[in-house]
Amino acid sequence: MKKIVIFASGSGTNAENIIKHFISFDDINVVAVFTNNPIAKVIDRAKNFLVPTEIFTKDELFESIVLQKIKSYNPDLIVLAGFLLKFPKNIIEQYPNKIINIHPALLPKYGGKGMYGMNVHRSVVENKENETGITIHFVNENYDEGNIIFQKKVTVLVTDTPEIVAEKIHELEQKYFPAIVEDVLNLK
Repeated sequence: MKKIVIFASGSGTNAENIIKHFISFDDINVVAVFTNNPIAKVIDRAKNFLVPTEIFTKDELFESIVLQKIKSYNPDLIVLAGFLLKFPKNIIEQYPNKIINIHPALLPKYGGKGMYGMNVHRSVVENKENETGITIHFVNENYDEGNIIFQKKVTVLVTDTPEIVAEKIHELEQKYFPAIVEDVLNLK
């Protein structure tokens, strides 16, 4: 049995989509959802599927507390699905090439600290980009700089607002993220 641990900070639509994708698998399972936000909607989404949740503080993330909790689940893959904190070096070192993230832009454009969600979509529209997309990548010690696993593009129209771009990106995330998680696990 291959085990997935998901980290999320917000509503958890990508986390829920991944949980749903693997619910009928005999050989792959989401074993826990970790969050740094005690009021995140991802907690309820995980509970709806009987997936345990681990809530932690930012300080605990950078101490050995969260690492020890992760180890207790013995994951084959850690998936960052809307997790907004920089991932700590001590966890990355313990799980080399076993941590992936999804970013709502075509990296290396619009990556780095503070570039998430609507901040990205506003920048794409303000810079009059004619395309954007999603990037799924391995996590390293720098924001959004790990090796790219997958990218998918979508056209940005001159009439698109940041909200419309966000909807387009969400559709790509929902369609491709679970399949890429599956692909990465099957390569391990």
